[in-house]
Amino acid sequence: MAIKRTRIVDIFAPQLVGKQVSVKGWVRTRRGNKNVQFVALNDGSTIKNIQIVFDLTKFSDEDLKPITTGSSIHVEGLLVESQGKGQTAEIQAETLEIYGTADPDTYPLQKKGHTLEFLREKAHLRPRTNTFGAVLRIRHTLAYAIHKFFNDRGFFYLNTPLITASDCEGAGAMFQVTTLDLNNLPKTEEGKIDYEQDFFGKQANLTVSGQLEGELGATALGAIYTFGPTFRAENSNTPRHLSEFWMVEPEVAFNEIEENMDLAEDFIKYCISYALENAKDDIDFLAQMYDSELVERLKFVVENDFVRLPYTEGVKILEASGHKFEFPVSWGIDLQSEHERYLVEEHFKKPVILTDYPKEIKAFYMKLNEDNKTVRAMDVLFPKIGEIIGGSQREENYDKLLARIEELEIPMKDMWWYLDTRRFGTVPHSGFGLGFERLVLFVTGMTNIRDVIPFPRTPNNAEF
Repeated sequence: MAIKRTRIVDIFAPQLVGKQVSVKGWVRTRRGNKNVQFVALNDGSTIKNIQIVFDLTKFSDEDLKPITTGSSIHVEGLLVESQGKGQTAEIQAETLEIYGTADPDTYPLQKKGHTLEFLREKAHLRPRTNTFGAVLRIRHTLAYAIHKFFNDRGFFYLNTPLITASDCEGAGAMFQVTTLDLNNLPKTEEGKIDYEQDFFGKQANLTVSGQLEGELGATALGAIYTFGPTFRAENSNTPRHLSEFWMVEPEVAFNEIEENMDLAEDFIKYCISYALENAKDDIDFLAQMYDSELVERLKFVVENDFVRLPYTEGVKILEASGHKFEFPVSWGIDLQSEHERYLVEEHFKKPVILTDYPKEIKAFYMKLNEDNKTVRAMDVLFPKIGEIIGGSQREENYDKLLARIEELEIPMKDMWWYLDTRRFGTVPHSGFGLGFERLVLFVTGMTNIRDVIPFPRTPNNAEF
């Protein structure tokens, strides 16, 4: 009877020592001498490898020749306490099955120490490296923590559309969705593209946010969250931008701005605490390899109360700091990452929630304050990364929201359904958006957002 496979993450259980085990995975390294060969095997379930010991009185050189870095094998043998340093147990191989070879002359990951830039060019293979295995396991852990946090608090997971006829942020940089023949576009009498002949009968795009639809869900179910891919067609090649990324967007009926800030702080602390507890080995590995201050920075966020500060006060602090910023500071500007990080890292030495931004730099749906100059917006600012969450109390007053839509000349044909939520049973409500990759970036200590998503989509890059 065949032995059931044990994942390597489970192989180090004390009760398995002294028993026959079966492992399957990919070879990380092979070394040894004329008497014995040692193979480090990994199956992706953990950052840890299991050492396989091949006694050369039982296996010939020909048996072991296909075992090179990147090859895949199946080994059965006795799990014993290890005599070497760095591992508690190892397997004395008794049987060997080769699943797939990896030619040392052509396998791109043959050597250690590849740069992250090189690995981005090998996105189809880079998950097999220790670094990207750790990043992707942490990404999974954080995704699970997000669902668990909201589920345990009575939120409902709402699937909002990826194809939309509205532009939530007014950004304009959206990917168009069409079935029209681009080589023979139908035209109206005025010479414009006739979108009535398109699949949806109007111009449609990939969404930049599920928030507006999320508000519809919140005003029916009370508390919802979205978690899905969003798209922006900005021609940007910075380490902080992706064309396809994932957003988490809770929306809660009857919550005002203070409760929204409480939710954001509780949420982000929960996710980081969950990762520290459940992805410790991977976080420790990345801290050792890339960022020695990583664990300390994560605990810094979890253990400190967030400072809550109006935008106006934040600008005063920046202006009085004497610090020379690349971008000058004045009231009314959209703060840059360097300004946000100064408040967090230099001035308060704590995470900061900045509130009450000028209405001109925020979206049309944010609730207007009594001064008629600022809105009930909130941005959560973190060390090293700047803004990680952006949100607001939404404008629930029909007349004020309509006036803002008209002021910004947003086409009414796209917004009638959104305004209906203010016509029929309107309530105070609030929400925020978390860029999931920003959170993964922070928790892993990586410095380029392209390294925390399995297959980054950026300008001129959609190969795999």
